[in-house]
Amino acid sequence: MAEAAKPARKKIVRATMIVAVLLAAWHIFASFLWIAPPSPLRQVVPGTALTNYMIPFFGQSWSVFAPEPINGDYTLLVRAKVDKDGKQETTDWVNATKVEISMIHYNLFPPRAGIQSTELASEFKGNWDALTADHKVIVKLGYFNGTDWRNRLDAKLKSYPSANLVPAYMGSEYMITAYSTQVAKAVWGDKVSQVQFQVYRQNVTPFENRNTPGQEPQPKQIADVGWRGLITAPGQSDEDFSSVFKAAYDRLQK
Repeated sequence: MAEAAKPARKKIVRATMIVAVLLAAWHIFASFLWIAPPSPLRQVVPGTALTNYMIPFFGQSWSVFAPEPINGDYTLLVRAKVDKDGKQETTDWVNATKVEISMIHYNLFPPRAGIQSTELASEFKGNWDALTADHKVIVKLGYFNGTDWRNRLDAKLKSYPSANLVPAYMGSEYMITAYSTQVAKAVWGDKVSQVQFQVYRQNVTPFENRNTPGQEPQPKQIADVGWRGLITAPGQSDEDFSSVFKAAYDRLQK
């Protein structure tokens, strides 16, 4: 009986090896297509099959490699107006990005919480840059009174030409205002009534000038935004955010 079972096991092992080799060959080929610069060769894989296979688990990007490495930093600053004894006081700016990056430095297991503000600032700056000069004037104004302030801001922006740019901007502003609200409440408590954020990009020193004595830092490319009302997105937990962010903020103050 044992001798008769051997051919069957061999067939199973052989079939398993063939399947494993085919899967490995497909994965290598798919990764090559995904990583390589766009070319007609990608059309070998029909439809969205390649994207569906690579995202979200196997996706890779050239963004951190040559020939176009990351050459600038994004920073998010937050400040607030706080009700105190019937009056509103404006706080100093808090560098939320600096607080988050402190969670990553010298940490072998860096948390995802250490990159949120950088990603938000990068996306927001891109959408802000795309706006027209008229839009940027409106964005710089304060919108914080009443519960309909976002609707009023949206309508005002869309009253100018290139209204098609507004939805992307308003989406990124919603996200970054909600984040700023959590930062403000974590640092200054529940008496916060308005928030203001500032995003800027600062390019790194050009490689050819890296050893030049007296090299001045690159200028900050600032996106100015006025005061905003508070936003709490569905599912957000001020307590959970504060337990992580406030602890890192307090460590930086020491």
